[in-house]
Amino acid sequence: MNPNLSPDALIEAALLTQTEPLSEKALRQLCEPALSQDKLIDVLALLKSRWQNRALQLVHTHEGWRFQVAEQAFARLGSLQEQRTPRYSRAVMETLAIIAYQQPVTRSDIEAIRGVAVSQNVMQTLQERGWIEVIGQRDSIGRPSLWATTAAFLSDLQLADLNQLPPLTELGELVLPELPALAQETDTGTETEDAGN
Repeated sequence: MNPNLSPDALIEAALLTQTEPLSEKALRQLCEPALSQDKLIDVLALLKSRWQNRALQLVHTHEGWRFQVAEQAFARLGSLQEQRTPRYSRAVMETLAIIAYQQPVTRSDIEAIRGVAVSQNVMQTLQERGWIEVIGQRDSIGRPSLWATTAAFLSDLQLADLNQLPPLTELGELVLPELPALAQETDTGTETEDAGN
């Protein structure tokens, strides 16, 4: 390591230039000798402080540490992009919310909660975005696929884990108004499953 390059400068450069979040292990091993966990915590605290109230913020996600655009700047920067982040339909957002709060779920679970069939396009949109994945099959007739959210979902929503999801009552118009009732429901729709889910 360049003797003139401090650990915080090296780690800052790594975080600014990498497109994917970096694990604490990877960050510690950038330095020679490798940083202790305590020293890394000090470096990350220093960087968070250095970048406070700026357009970029250092955040810890499920996948590791990364810099991302501050929320206040993100909305303004959207007008500069020719290809803006896609707006998702109500059906996509409702389906994602059900999976996030009730996971793991089958398609028939989702359909029982929403009251309508789940389009293959809706599931495909969420898969292509990297927000949901199949994590197994339910041990019932037809062995339907069980869906859950991914690490990318947590990272994109800037959450360390699912416990940081807002209470259903705070979601408002983002998802269907009836979703607060899901907080009390458990394992909905298992009787209606079939091999097509």
